[in-house]
Amino acid sequence: MNTLEKQKLSVLIITFNEELHIKSLLEDINFADEIIVVDSFSTDKTVDIIESFKNVRLIQNHFINYTLQRNFALDQAKNPWILFIDADERLTPDLKTEILSTINDENAASAYLIYRTFMFRNIKLHFSGWQTDKIFRLFKKENCSYTEDRMVHEKLTVNGPVAILKNKIIHFSYTNYEDYKMKMYKYGILKANEKHNKKHSGSRFLMVFHPIYTFLYQFLIRLGFLDGVKGVTICYLNAYSIFIRHKELCRITSSRI
Repeated sequence: MNTLEKQKLSVLIITFNEELHIKSLLEDINFADEIIVVDSFSTDKTVDIIESFKNVRLIQNHFINYTLQRNFALDQAKNPWILFIDADERLTPDLKTEILSTINDENAASAYLIYRTFMFRNIKLHFSGWQTDKIFRLFKKENCSYTEDRMVHEKLTVNGPVAILKNKIIHFSYTNYEDYKMKMYKYGILKANEKHNKKHSGSRFLMVFHPIYTFLYQFLIRLGFLDGVKGVTICYLNAYSIFIRHKELCRITSSRI
């Protein structure tokens, strides 16, 4: 590699019905050399908004699970560096600068974890299990791929060294109760199918006690109570997703006996 040559960055986004967020995000990432949005046939104004950005390439692809959709998007990218970002995430100016500096560093790692600041509506959530949330977002395409045994909460396989960026992504995940509850429901369903594919069986004991444990762990041990009502809400909805996972796994198991 010629270390004097400017390294190019592809920003990848997967979407479904993200009209609330997508315009602000696309305006936020105009520093990228390539922007690709893989949309799973949104039914709101998401596609119209995306098509209004002439520097953005839109590809529509049927959604099966998050891992397959991310790997599909990854295959479309033409540049050596990849930044994956969700529609409800934003980059701070300092993070943008750090990303560009990092990919042009001759000693760069193969992949970078980035911490996220969780926003409850427009208020920062300080605890509730999110205070140490970090995720792979920036990596070299040739060295990384998503393992296909997961359907949600994707796992990036990295061939080479890993590092952590200093600046955080702002994560506007929670806009209202019903939307976040539906997101947790979908995660639970996908996780149940993932577990079933790995030959896990349903357990009514876990359906009751795993959500209780999750809530108490995040609310007490992970200090969710310090976030007040916001903490109660997030800890409950995270526990709800666990409940849906076990309920669906029990349903799948019983229906195939």
